[in-house]
Amino acid sequence: MARMRVVVSDTSCVIDLHKAGLLQEFVRLRESVVVPEPLFSDEAISLGKADKKRLIKLGLEVQKMPGEQVGRAKQYFNRYRPLRIHDCFALIVAEETDNSVLLTGDKQLKAIAKDHGVRAHGVLWATDLIHIQKLCTCGKLRKGMRTLRDDPHVFVPNHLIQTRIDHKYR
Repeated sequence: MARMRVVVSDTSCVIDLHKAGLLQEFVRLRESVVVPEPLFSDEAISLGKADKKRLIKLGLEVQKMPGEQVGRAKQYFNRYRPLRIHDCFALIVAEETDNSVLLTGDKQLKAIAKDHGVRAHGVLWATDLIHIQKLCTCGKLRKGMRTLRDDPHVFVPNHLIQTRIDHKYR
């Protein structure tokens, strides 16, 4: 029997899904959703302790990083200078997890992941899964997409977001 697909998320996608109000739906996907522990503990993910506990209760897996993985992440960080250390943590976890997909909004990380034989997708792939699996209403998805579209710190192409608002999430 094939092992369930595992989605390993980087910081940017967790932040974008949180902004869109879809983070709880994301962790309820049929797929296993994993975030490396250093990333989950980072201040950049502006979630309080109660929110983090709720996400874990809903199914989010926070993966500890043994010293060997941290060392490999540091090697990648030194080798691939455009990446942040947290990107490297997510890449290492995805690399070492069977049937995984790396969820990232970083184009460079996607390219490096591909070079390492790791499938990578962006936040809209995750919202499409939320839609396919009917984890919330289309209205909530459209509202989340408008939030992402209107946020200057979200770097998802507006035309892709608008297509989902106008056609896909109906």
